[in-house]
Amino acid sequence: MISERSWSDAQILWDFNQMHHKPQPCSVVIGLGSHDLGVADVAVALYRRGLAPLIVFTGATSPTTKERMPDGEALHYRQRALGLGVPRAAVLVEPQARNTGENIRFSQALLREAGVDVTSVLLVSKPYEERRAYATTRKLWPAITPICSSTSMSFRGYVTSIGDARIVIEMMVGATQRVLLYPKLGFTIPQSTPGEVVAAFERLCLEGFTSRLVAAGSKP
Repeated sequence: MISERSWSDAQILWDFNQMHHKPQPCSVVIGLGSHDLGVADVAVALYRRGLAPLIVFTGATSPTTKERMPDGEALHYRQRALGLGVPRAAVLVEPQARNTGENIRFSQALLREAGVDVTSVLLVSKPYEERRAYATTRKLWPAITPICSSTSMSFRGYVTSIGDARIVIEMMVGATQRVLLYPKLGFTIPQSTPGEVVAAFERLCLEGFTSRLVAAGSKP
């Protein structure tokens, strides 16, 4: 049973972790692999709107995707995009990345090897991973200020689409911890965090939503 206080705190984290950017034309769409197939759908929608001529999907597998996506997140996303009518030539795949830092570094290397001149990036992730993805990109690819995008949905609607409120809240708590912790480790740029966000994060930790927390030395 999730208390109303925890629901309210989770809403605070949901709002904070989204960047609220407006999509604009860019050199490429980069879709970060995860359990959420909505990332691929958003990337395809941006491509169809003519906002980028190319999509890169990046990601291997994780404990939450190895059964659903045994061939890897990026390959599964590409299959989805091709099924939605995106030409094969418009999709590149980076199938090795196992964390957000690798997503960015490996995608950058792939695009360089493909001879793609990248001056701007539409960065697609799960809604509650936007801020972390933004901060990671700014740190590892400082020439790029990414425009973040994700499934446009309310928090409660997203929970319903995933089907497990507790795991969504735990993943948001984990994402928020990384936003707070990783600048100190040199993995991401620092960002201003309102006190109410820190308080909501701490209350959710005390309520036991801690399965996605990482140790101080973990990779980004």
